[in-house]
Amino acid sequence: MSVWMMWVAVTGLVVMLELFTGTFYLLMVALGMMAGALVAFFGISLEWQMIVAALVGAFATLALHKSKYGWREAKNASRDPNVNMDIGQSIHVQQWQDHGNGIYTSRAMYRGAMWDLELRHSAAVPGNFVIEAVEGSRLIVRPL
Repeated sequence: MSVWMMWVAVTGLVVMLELFTGTFYLLMVALGMMAGALVAFFGISLEWQMIVAALVGAFATLALHKSKYGWREAKNASRDPNVNMDIGQSIHVQQWQDHGNGIYTSRAMYRGAMWDLELRHSAAVPGNFVIEAVEGSRLIVRPL
């Protein structure tokens, strides 16, 4: 078996491993390995095959990492409506208690239970509010 065929066989194994991981990063490594196979096909030395495979794989991995499909910053789950169905829902508050520094608290009925509410840096007047975060058993709200 020639050297370029070994590169292609190992590339196939890496692609199969990628199917188990669910990321695209091993596919980028496989692209580098295919570049090494192409260099080997033209009969260039093993050192250059490995250098080309490493460079192409590294640049492809870096390009994937910088793209929208790469690593994403961790979102704050307490403010993510895709994680918590309460975010964006409205709630009616009848009275507020002032704790100073622009922080007001209250208790209100929401989804059949009493919840602690917190309003930050806003005028505390009774009325309807929107839930913008959930911190433990406390709902952080803002005016509607």
